[in-house]
Amino acid sequence: MSDEVKIFNLTVSSGEISEDDIKEVKSYGLAPEELLKDLNLKLSKLKGKEVKVRIYVYPKSRDYIVEVLPPPVSDILLWKAGAKEPSGDPAHKKVGDIGIEALAEVAIALKDELKAKTLKNAVKTLLGTAKSIGLTVNGKDPKEVVKELESGAYNEVLDKYNEEYEKA
Repeated sequence: MSDEVKIFNLTVSSGEISEDDIKEVKSYGLAPEELLKDLNLKLSKLKGKEVKVRIYVYPKSRDYIVEVLPPPVSDILLWKAGAKEPSGDPAHKKVGDIGIEALAEVAIALKDELKAKTLKNAVKTLLGTAKSIGLTVNGKDPKEVVKELESGAYNEVLDKYNEEYEKA
């Protein structure tokens, strides 16, 4: 890749990027359809949440790198659970409930940030965050869900999302 790089910063609140959002990037000879496909795939699990996106464009090679800068993990979990803010006393006061499938979707969206090799490990990381902000998972304490996860109780759910996690 060439030394010259152009950096574009976008803030997307709907979760979908349109050609209007990347009109300045298109002037560097990139195929807008391919770029839009990449961007919308990376943002598909965060629809409805404001997300920052950085696009690095290498004009000479007409190549690019997309970097999604999501909000903090706790904000995303609260948003998915429909809660406004974390609990001041997560051991005694619960602020919301989130499903195991929603955790899998968040794990896919945040794969780069979580640095987990497997979906199961990523979900376990998210369970720790859920516990610390006062969320229950499927109506249970996240610590209990970790034990169930280890025993294989959620293998069917995780199998449904594994391929997507590996591609992310």
